[in-house]
Amino acid sequence: MRPLDAFDLPPEKERDLKKARRLETWTLIYIASSTTFLGLTMGTSQAMRTSFFEDAFSSVPAIAFLVCTRIARRRANEDFPYGYHGVVSIGYLTASLSLVGLGGFLLVEAVTKLIAVERTTIGGMTLFGHTLWAGWPMLAAIVYTAIPSVFFGRAKLKLAPQIHDKILYADAKMMKADWMAETATAVGVLGVGLGLWWLDPVAAALVSADILKDGVANVYVAVHDLMERRPMKTDRSGPEPLPDELRARIERLDWVAGATVRLREVGHVFFGEVFVTPRGSPEDLPAKIRHAVADAKSINWRLHDVTITVLDRQPE
Repeated sequence: MRPLDAFDLPPEKERDLKKARRLETWTLIYIASSTTFLGLTMGTSQAMRTSFFEDAFSSVPAIAFLVCTRIARRRANEDFPYGYHGVVSIGYLTASLSLVGLGGFLLVEAVTKLIAVERTTIGGMTLFGHTLWAGWPMLAAIVYTAIPSVFFGRAKLKLAPQIHDKILYADAKMMKADWMAETATAVGVLGVGLGLWWLDPVAAALVSADILKDGVANVYVAVHDLMERRPMKTDRSGPEPLPDELRARIERLDWVAGATVRLREVGHVFFGEVFVTPRGSPEDLPAKIRHAVADAKSINWRLHDVTITVLDRQPE
């Protein structure tokens, strides 16, 4: 079986990918420092514990992106004639399922502690010979965790559509919204300090529910992608316009009477089939098809492979 030709990103997209990989590398360094800070200060607070695990597991999408984008660049071979692009969808599903599991576990734990009336207490700690409320270091850790994640999220949101990477997009959305989870954690810590012990497990439950919601939404998209549904935009705002653009480009050819397009999304790229009804009996049809394929693939860098099939009439 003849494998597909090697896939190379356009130079500007190659730069975007390298920038995204650097962002994810810095993200992992940042997460390592923030989880360490949270772990050292969380004490018995359920909200802080939830924030700690949320922060630790937020490294999963970053790791999945770094690993999957590396594997996806491998050349197609006889065993994988279409290449390794599908690993991106698998990585997206894996990262999403990890969030569902984490969110569900932490939500059950928070609700159980609330029902059991397990009161959280935050005592004092000695620092440089002075005793202070342990909630202040907790709040400092929350601020350190929340603010950088907003900037990382915004940067990734700009890059994700450029390289059509849904792992990066999901990671960006979660990081950009992380400040809301950290705000809930801060409310829980302050609530304990004010004697409102129940605010701590309630805050933990809210953060857990947000993690679970993100995970379920991403699993939904990942599963539908693996089932090869109609391609959608990276930001999920609607159907991908590329199929209509491809059909319009083919139908502009003088020897084509009509065309039907079928595209499937595999990771970063698309594989397309075009069913063409010729106008009359065109001469040198193989050459015309060859040129039409080259023209179609020039529409967008994501069109990795296009097959044109000539029919005597359009399929119903």
